[in-house]
Amino acid sequence: MTMSEQAPTTSQTTGWWNARMVRRFRSNRLALAGVVAIGLLTLACIVVPLLLPYGILTVDIRERFAPPFAGPHILGTDPLGRDIAARVFVAGQTSLTIAFAAMVLSILIGTIVGIVAGYYGGIVRTVLMRIVDAFLSIPGIFLLLALAAFIQPSPAMLVAIIALASWMEIARIVQTEVSSLRERDFIAAARMLGLTNNRIMFTEILPNCLGPVVVAGSLVVARAILTEAYVSFLGYGVQPPLPSWGNMLNGAQQYLTSAPWLAIIPGLAITIAVASFNFIGDGLRDAVDPRSDDRS
Repeated sequence: MTMSEQAPTTSQTTGWWNARMVRRFRSNRLALAGVVAIGLLTLACIVVPLLLPYGILTVDIRERFAPPFAGPHILGTDPLGRDIAARVFVAGQTSLTIAFAAMVLSILIGTIVGIVAGYYGGIVRTVLMRIVDAFLSIPGIFLLLALAAFIQPSPAMLVAIIALASWMEIARIVQTEVSSLRERDFIAAARMLGLTNNRIMFTEILPNCLGPVVVAGSLVVARAILTEAYVSFLGYGVQPPLPSWGNMLNGAQQYLTSAPWLAIIPGLAITIAVASFNFIGDGLRDAVDPRSDDRS
């Protein structure tokens, strides 16, 4: 007799994402708007640079500081005559890639730490959670700037830096979930069947923690976009000539009065992306929360 015949796991009986959760998510109009906005923004970042006749390094001195919608450059040009549309959408590729990669890495680190701490408990949990507390006690922006100051700036290093400053909350969420799940009957049945601790943690317990982790991950993406923009704005992040929304803002700060579109366009892109991911995170949180049925 297999384990599933003896004692079905929670993931087998309910799943972290089912038709009821889909219904709850679809009823959240802001969450759906966030999905549409992120989808369109991502598609634009991929497709628009391929359609434009200008590259991110194409210089047109005669069109310096051209305003949006007033010439061949749809969104205007920067002080060197480079096309803003090409640069803002390529910058979106950079910023969104960094944000998603940082989210994946932070989820990986936080999930491993949280599941080990929650499953083993005792001294293991105490040590790991004190490490989490130590990281949380350091103001995030100071940690980011300190790391960025000593590491050669690059997109890969920026992903690692943002992830190192973002995994702690995920670790706490996973640790709390695992501490509750490890006392369930299906875990006791798994131990009786002789499953190894690693298999129990990653095939029986982990699927039941995915809901809160996905919600936290969507919010990590929003924070990662802001963090990348902030660090790049200060000159420690993505370095020119590769554009990102943050270093575009950095280059625009001295032209706020004479050419405000240089800051407004990347700033608007950041606002749309961050707000959309926050809406999606709120929708996912309500979808995985069974109490939302009572509220509706």
